[in-house]
Amino acid sequence: MHRFRIPQLSLAVFVCASVCPIAFAQKPPIQIIADLTDAPRKIYHAEVDLPVTPGPLTLTTPRWIPGNHRPTGPVSDITGVVFSSDGKPVEWRRDDVDMYEFHVTIPKGATTLHAHLDCIVTGRVSAKMAVLEWEKLLLYPAHIPVRDIPVQPSLKVPDGWGVGTALQPEGASAWPMPATGSTTKFAVTNVEQLEDSPVIAGQYFHEFALAPTISPKHYIDVVSDQPEDSNLRPSTLAEINNLVREADAEYASHHYNVYHFLLTLSDMAGGEGLEHGQSSDNGVGEKGFADDAHQLAEADLLSHEFTHSWNGKYRRPVGLYQPDFATPQQGALLWVYEGMTQYLGNVLAARSGLKSQAQYRDLLAMSAANLDTKPGREWRSTEDTAIAASVLRGGNPAWSNWRRGQDYYQEGELLWLDADTLIRKMTDNKKSLDDFEKIFLAKGGNTGPLIVTYTFDELVADLNQVVKYDWATFLHDRVDRINPRADLAGIERGGYKLVYKDKPSASEKTISSLGGRRGGGVDCWYSLGLRIGADGSIADVRWNGPADKARLAPGQKIMAINGQVFSAEMLRDAIKGAKGTSEPIKLIVQSDTYVTNAEIDYHDGERFPVLERVDGTSAYLDDITKPLTTPEKAPETKKEESGL
Repeated sequence: MHRFRIPQLSLAVFVCASVCPIAFAQKPPIQIIADLTDAPRKIYHAEVDLPVTPGPLTLTTPRWIPGNHRPTGPVSDITGVVFSSDGKPVEWRRDDVDMYEFHVTIPKGATTLHAHLDCIVTGRVSAKMAVLEWEKLLLYPAHIPVRDIPVQPSLKVPDGWGVGTALQPEGASAWPMPATGSTTKFAVTNVEQLEDSPVIAGQYFHEFALAPTISPKHYIDVVSDQPEDSNLRPSTLAEINNLVREADAEYASHHYNVYHFLLTLSDMAGGEGLEHGQSSDNGVGEKGFADDAHQLAEADLLSHEFTHSWNGKYRRPVGLYQPDFATPQQGALLWVYEGMTQYLGNVLAARSGLKSQAQYRDLLAMSAANLDTKPGREWRSTEDTAIAASVLRGGNPAWSNWRRGQDYYQEGELLWLDADTLIRKMTDNKKSLDDFEKIFLAKGGNTGPLIVTYTFDELVADLNQVVKYDWATFLHDRVDRINPRADLAGIERGGYKLVYKDKPSASEKTISSLGGRRGGGVDCWYSLGLRIGADGSIADVRWNGPADKARLAPGQKIMAINGQVFSAEMLRDAIKGAKGTSEPIKLIVQSDTYVTNAEIDYHDGERFPVLERVDGTSAYLDDITKPLTTPEKAPETKKEESGL
């Protein structure tokens, strides 16, 4: 298979500038000043001074951004590019093939090239906050490993704004950084690590120190559009403290010098979840952590991105690490990079109290059911969703169940649950996937920010250190083969089974009631086979489901049901009313500028996925989600159990 054809670079270690300053002492660094004072107008500026020698020079901006799994470098938003040397203009020409490259000729006697550039910022920014992912302003020599290019960043923000980042200010500056509007200079690093070190800034800024007994230091930096939102609830802070302690116990190592959770709370700046080695960029709605209901919808965000510091940033599949940001990444092992992180992130969210054990099971049921009723798995393997990640990300939702999308996340979650419960069964619950993580993710002990690549063969060898088994076949059967049904073995071995009931679980009901990016619309996927917006617009139709057989299609809009104007309640009543009868559900549907009739022949009522306990079996699923440490007591009453 493809992963076996990747060159065997097991344990290739790439060391960041922060742990080898001598290498950078031999080269003068690029100086970059990022100016966010125009952020409220959706524009960033940069002044870049590059050490040069006379003659031709090719400069570039990042294309393949680590963690994005596709080429998302914002070169089309970079504008106002002007080069000069000794105050005189230097002409430039964009490469005819690689649009990310700029060609210049350095004049005789010049030692520094100055570049001014602007970036039009269309997301992660509002009138009160800004997020800087450095690809928006980075410019550096092309065709050189980015870990070998020293750079010293500086930052300017609007007066009164606070700043959160894992970058360390030069000298003895303390955190949070003083919000004076002056320029702050950071310590020299390299282009690879700068790209991996985002910044958040905002008028309403709070920084909270976390888990003081855990070393190195951890913080959560929060900015919001409204002043009250960035002051997180005491109960949420207690759970994030638990998360730091639980990760410390689970992974038995740290691969950063400091860790900053960067959190934006805004309905304007957009959502985000992007991992970095010493921080994570997390963006949710304005009220995303304001109460238990909103928090449930985002419960695994921080734990998922935090876990990536170990799995994805420190340990990275060999094909997903490239020496520069121009070479395409290979996604073959994303079911480890993202899939294992999806599993561990949800487990840590439950262990830390960000969601309850019952809520964990509810959400797992929803995810498993979605995979189990995805007909695209009849032709596309999980491995292919990983290999094709760069073309599947950001896809249209129409017929997405037949095409499949980034299923390596949820498929990986079920796969690693399967592996965890199998290890527990084979060892009478004396060992688990926790033991594997301490081998696989703690290799090398505590380090600074490193990248240590791995191959499929190493993954299998480390699993065999926990318990001897044919792990290569185990993984091959679940990842490479066509599996028409989801891997539910871990759920069943964990003491539960996936069933469908006529009422949603407490967690599904809570999330659906919120609307927004996690809820809204009408859930009739497991009955009619439709994903429908609150206005009757059809987002997706399940291939070979009842609605598909009635010739409905994504993009259409349901105008009426059984002779009455569409509403969510009317649709639910129609599904209930057709149960046990022979009468079809009659629709009037708008398609483009035409109106047609349709009849859905469905009579099994509403169906919602839940996990049901199987008496007499080992409850490994409950063991998995129990805390490994003593939880910090939350000041508020938290997390009601599911009402199933």
